[in-house]
Amino acid sequence: MNYNDLITRFSNSAENRRKAIFSTLFIAGNRLQTLFDNHIPEVSLKQFMLLSVVRQSKEPLTFTQLGNLLGCSRQNIKKLADVLMKKGFITVQQSPHDTRAMCICLTEKGHDYFTNDFAQYQDELKYLFEVYTDEETETLFFLLTKLYAGIENLEKRTR
Repeated sequence: MNYNDLITRFSNSAENRRKAIFSTLFIAGNRLQTLFDNHIPEVSLKQFMLLSVVRQSKEPLTFTQLGNLLGCSRQNIKKLADVLMKKGFITVQQSPHDTRAMCICLTEKGHDYFTNDFAQYQDELKYLFEVYTDEETETLFFLLTKLYAGIENLEKRTR
């Protein structure tokens, strides 16, 4: 069985398409993680995502805030942070807003990673999306953004 067989098999009803979309999200996530983990030296994809969110934030974020943004637990963020701290990419500091909370900040090495090392991999993102037109990319962006609302809806239901 290949992907085209699966697409054909699951394209005959809205219910089957929902199942296929859910499966595709899981499979695509695994495949992307494997590709990036095998191709990018020094950091895993999960570590990179943590670094990326820290870099994009205007203010230091706590482990809990980062876990909420990345869809994982505070403990998972702590494990990722421990590895990144040992590698010299981040420091962990007390939150300026809550003395009980800890925040993650990029070090000079962390900033240099995005400026120098990761720049070469940004071209690879172009390959990932070169099969899409600009309009298709825009549509996919908005649909994936809307998926967050569905995830929040499911989270509310399961609480």
